[in-house]
Amino acid sequence: MKPKDHFGNPMIEQRKLANGQAAVLLPERGIISVGGPDRLEWLHSMLSQNLRSMAVGESAEALLLDPQGHIERVVHLIDDGEQTWLWFEGESENFTDWLDMMIFRRKVTVQNRSADFAVVGKVTDGVPQAFESNGVALTWQDPWPRLAPGGFHYAKGAPPRWSWTESLVAFERTPEVFEAFEPAGTMAYDALRIAAHRPQQSTEVDDKALPHEFDWLTTAVHLSKGCYRGQETVAKVHNLGHPPRRLIFMHLDGSGHDIPDRGDEIFVVATDGTLEPTSRGKVTSVQQHFEMGPIALGLVSRSVPETASLMVRTRFGDVNANQEVIVPADAGKAGNIKQKKLLMGGGH
Repeated sequence: MKPKDHFGNPMIEQRKLANGQAAVLLPERGIISVGGPDRLEWLHSMLSQNLRSMAVGESAEALLLDPQGHIERVVHLIDDGEQTWLWFEGESENFTDWLDMMIFRRKVTVQNRSADFAVVGKVTDGVPQAFESNGVALTWQDPWPRLAPGGFHYAKGAPPRWSWTESLVAFERTPEVFEAFEPAGTMAYDALRIAAHRPQQSTEVDDKALPHEFDWLTTAVHLSKGCYRGQETVAKVHNLGHPPRRLIFMHLDGSGHDIPDRGDEIFVVATDGTLEPTSRGKVTSVQQHFEMGPIALGLVSRSVPETASLMVRTRFGDVNANQEVIVPADAGKAGNIKQKKLLMGGGH
């Protein structure tokens, strides 16, 4: 069985997925197991999350950043007491090779397991067919949108409901999953994810992406852990600056039959009803939701007012959009450091 957009009726599939009656085979994931007594300390030194004291069976989310603090990989992790399992969107060969090069003198082994497992998503509970390693079922509990220790939550108000799991299932056992649960397509998963304001790498992240822009400090960044690549930028933007862009949720005008495409440009509607001439952002994810109608995530400039009416320019015309704030315009500046008043080159 291969991942499919839908199995005939995406709206019914969404409802059943939301109710725990259905499961979804997610698009191909890279899967790596890391063994050895130094594995957690080693991963802790490279990734944005505090992994040093990760408990057996505990789930975590972490980011691999470049030296400038841009997101390179979003990693889901679970430890079984002997191995730490990582899975992520995108190919696995380059990441496996990179991890091998980073071992140095650590007692660590790295194995690419992408050819052995599929990743099955489900609401609330994992599937019984999840692979067990060292007696631990490899079902990852998504921490979003709950605040992880050491994180920081920019979003205001009550977080949307989201109780998501991802299970590693041996390829030969995937037919058993869909004998026990109805199949849902990836469109159903995307619609529920968008409604939960949940960013993902393949759609929201580009080569300029900073964790702050997506509220990823909530679940994937520990602000007081030791040094890791990109930490300086993470700290500087959080304490002294503002992320240049911010993720928003949009309710789209559903009066037409079409919905925008990912990458369509977002414009601000001026007070006189005209469109500002310059695009202020782009749609990153879009789907029809079984209750809310057409919805989307978008990445816009921080300078876009939180109360502004928006318009999405599409191939079939302009679509009105009402924004819901995920990352507020004032995100950052957590240090709240006041500049000294200098007089004649000195200050007190």
